[in-house]
Amino acid sequence: MAADAAEGLYRLVDAAYEKRALALSSNLHPSGFDELMPKTLATATVDRLMHHAHLCQTSGDSIRMSQALAGTGTTPLI
Repeated sequence: MAADAAEGLYRLVDAAYEKRALALSSNLHPSGFDELMPKTLATATVDRLMHHAHLCQTSGDSIRMSQALAGTGTTPLI
């Protein structure tokens, strides 16, 4: 992640912290954020995200992948 994008994500999370609700979806575990951005920024971002968080973790096979492989996924509107 570019430095300005990392700073932007932190600023967004910080501005909403304890004022607004945020919904975030990621395939990256919170401990992996320091691979995307500087460790100090990652720690501060994850800390604010996790403080009042309700986590919804999923596991198992991807429904979209199984549908795609079976040819039963959605069809384009065009």
